Amino acid sequence: MLIDLHSHLEGRVRPSTAAELAAAGGVPEPAGGWEQAIRLTGPADLTVYLAKVASTYPFFRSAESARRIAREAVEDAAAAGLDYLELRFGPATHAEDARGIDAVIAAVAEGMREASRATGMPSGAVVAALRHHDRDTNLAIARAAARFAGDGVVGFDLAGDELLFPQLAPHRDAFDIARAAGLGITCHAAEAAPGAAAREAAELLGATRIGHGAHIVDDPDVLAWAADSGIVVEVCPTSNWYTGAIAAVAEHPAPVFRDAGVRLVLGDDNPMQTGTDLRDERAVLVDVLGFTPSDLATLDSASLDSAFLEPGTRRDLQSRHQR
Repeated sequence: MLIDLHSHLEGRVRPSTAAELAAAGGVPEPAGGWEQAIRLTGPADLTVYLAKVASTYPFFRSAESARRIAREAVEDAAAAGLDYLELRFGPATHAEDARGIDAVIAAVAEGMREASRATGMPSGAVVAALRHHDRDTNLAIARAAARFAGDGVVGFDLAGDELLFPQLAPHRDAFDIARAAGLGITCHAAEAAPGAAAREAAELLGATRIGHGAHIVDDPDVLAWAADSGIVVEVCPTSNWYTGAIAAVAEHPAPVFRDAGVRLVLGDDNPMQTGTDLRDERAVLVDVLGFTPSDLATLDSASLDSAFLEPGTRRDLQSRHQR
């Protein structure tokens, strides 16, 4: 099965859509065009990577544009053969005030619903607080996400530059609100920070899934904890190479996680920046990292179990997987 549990909406903007929206909105075209502005040419670090992602931010300022981008992202995933997609995004980046956060979430959720109805591929939105935003902003994001729980929003995340903003404690209250609303909890952690950040995300914020988590393997105690606790690590091998979390794709720790008994799921993170999609990432697991068909079956099972799904949708996907 092709289940994508770590993909950013801001990293799925079609360059052609960027060019069209820029022309309509008076956004100056960058030198080299939008494809060059959006796509990375090779590995860098997390800060450079996120700057490329941020090139798409101007296109989320209008609700109609956000709805279109979300619709197209789900359509593209369905066309690529995915069975389920979770799309995460940071609404406060695209809103002028707290009221605007609701409008962005509503637009994204509607665009995703439209595409899911048209394609038959289910999808769910994961609202992300951002590390560089202040406590009040992230509380407003959590409250807005809670208002849309069960209405397109399925999860809550913390994203952003872990290198520059490693602290998790300021975001605890926001995650309390999201958990109380029944949202699934994930957190980008141990991507640029040490492995202990993943354990802190689970224990302080209630995360059941960890985004990237590449540095967990550097700490044997945290690695053992991850296996024993049942925490799920969302691996995105190509993206981790592009952010500098690993020196080469062949050095991705997915085999170490697997051998230690850590549950893994797969994502393509920001496919327009890296030029890859979930099929490419699955091929990396097999062709570069030595995953077997049995390993992939285990990953698929973990994906079905840990996706932030409504019970009926989970049953439908499980039935499809068993056929």
